Amino acid sequence: MDQPDKKGSLESGATAIRKAALALPETPGVYRMLGERGEVLYVGKARALKRRVLSYTKADKLPVRLQRMVARTVTMEFVHTATEIEALLLEANLIKKLKPVYNILLRDDKSFPYILLSGDHSFPRLVKHRGARTGKGRYFGPFAGGHDVNRVLILLQKAFLLRNCTDSAFSGRDRPCLQYHIKRCTAPCVGRVSEDDYAAQVEEAAGFLSGKSREVQDHLSRHMLEASERLDYEEAARLRDRIRALTAIQARQIVNVEGIKDADAIGLAREGEYSCVQVFFFRGGQNFGNRSWYLKHDLDVTSEVVLANFIAQFYENKPVPAALLVSVLPEEAPLIAEALSERAGRKVTVTLPRRGTRRDLVEFAARNARDALARHVAEKDTDAAALRRVAELFELDDVPGRIEVYDNSHISGTNMVGAMIVAGPGGFDKNGYRKFNIRKAQAGDDYGMMREVFERRFGKAAREDPEREGEGWPDLVLIDGGQGQLNAVTDVLAELGLADSLCYVAISKGPDRHAGREFFHMPGRKAFQLPVGDPVLHYLQRIRDEAHRFAVGAHRTRRKGDIARSPLDEIPGIGARRKKALLMHFGSARAVADAGLKDLAAVEGISAATAETIYNFFHRI
Repeated sequence: MDQPDKKGSLESGATAIRKAALALPETPGVYRMLGERGEVLYVGKARALKRRVLSYTKADKLPVRLQRMVARTVTMEFVHTATEIEALLLEANLIKKLKPVYNILLRDDKSFPYILLSGDHSFPRLVKHRGARTGKGRYFGPFAGGHDVNRVLILLQKAFLLRNCTDSAFSGRDRPCLQYHIKRCTAPCVGRVSEDDYAAQVEEAAGFLSGKSREVQDHLSRHMLEASERLDYEEAARLRDRIRALTAIQARQIVNVEGIKDADAIGLAREGEYSCVQVFFFRGGQNFGNRSWYLKHDLDVTSEVVLANFIAQFYENKPVPAALLVSVLPEEAPLIAEALSERAGRKVTVTLPRRGTRRDLVEFAARNARDALARHVAEKDTDAAALRRVAELFELDDVPGRIEVYDNSHISGTNMVGAMIVAGPGGFDKNGYRKFNIRKAQAGDDYGMMREVFERRFGKAAREDPEREGEGWPDLVLIDGGQGQLNAVTDVLAELGLADSLCYVAISKGPDRHAGREFFHMPGRKAFQLPVGDPVLHYLQRIRDEAHRFAVGAHRTRRKGDIARSPLDEIPGIGARRKKALLMHFGSARAVADAGLKDLAAVEGISAATAETIYNFFHRI
């Protein structure tokens, strides 16, 4: 591990901390250590601010990493809180927001999916939901990933026959869709089921997802027997299929523990400077899947501290279950439990089970964490070796800490998007990904698109950090393209005065665009290839393919936005409410365009003057 800066820097940092602590009271709060450019180095909380802050001035008792932090500290900022619980909650919020370099960071880049039973329609829909849970309805989850929720949704549709179509599609139908014919919906859109009967389906689904699975299955079983006794074998068969779907949901769960209703089972494993936390989600007595998170930290950081940091940051923006079952009791567990209880508005426990099925569960989670961490460390070792070879291949001074990869995506010049991904020793840094909506380049001009992306990316970097002192500069730039793209990038970087100080390489597909036959293009070097099967080639292909995936995804998102955009959006005075009223009345924007003045004025909320505006827009009067 690196030694701290020279002794004078360590002394000056300790002096700055001592000066900042002079007027501090012995009250709870949160402190921030700032570097010379105002960057946040560390965020911490304390029961007694003055005592905690002064502990950093005793450099000989600090680990080397914290000595480096003290040496870089120029000033400090403080927030006083009424209680230590408030300090803990604020600390977790600031760490997630500011991402200080000396804190243990949870890189949680993906939101969890939920199942939503909508509450803004007389015939609720059952769909997958990501993002803020601000819409009306009941949310069930979280599920560990999209695969888990998609599998459950399909089975729920078979079991409860609830619609998943949009409200506009629902209102525009005059005959049942395919979902009805494959027995996954009762077609409320065309009146094949009454509102009361559909409401009963909704309550059955909500009951099942809330943990009343046995009651729901018993209810369906009784109805199946009754149908069979009155010789209604067709209805009995339908109910049998629904029961089978519910059984399949439960049978496919990897782990199911009797007596656990709402809980997260958290297992921790560590190896060297890496830890893996595995979380199993149980809601309503059912297992909603599991996921792994990886954290990097100093060797001298204890498992109890690692898990405390994980829990505080993980639940900072997520709903907390009633119980956290852990394989290692986190530091300050009672304080964490009290803080989570305050956030949730109900009691939350953090416990280390000592016996029984709950102990077996957390041991299972810890075993999964160990297996996942072994794979993760092996991948890191492989990547580390590949990065050393990358440095040799492209004649870099050192192993690259930040690699930026660029790609473009469009279809016949439409919805043009440029994309940048970031990779390095820690894998992909998804917080560093950027997309660029192309504004200037001509349609289909791939070279012009790449020029625009580099003008915006490095023009801004050169203006904001002309001395290149920040950490946002790449050690290596990879471009998905050939000599033409390389020439375009060279022109831009030369104009910015960066052509000689950045290492940039273009990667083009070989003959017949065959993977493994790529050519590498660099300024001043003849294009070259690597042997098929070379580990470095595989690594470069992998990060190039990630850039391509991200670029295509950004392009699809932009294209979907264009598809979803309606001509009604361009009419002055037509907001969301009037647009919805028109579509509900006519069924489509095309029908609105074909409507006469009297028909338009007959729509609720559309005055005669507004009807004339709409009519004139479509007829260009």
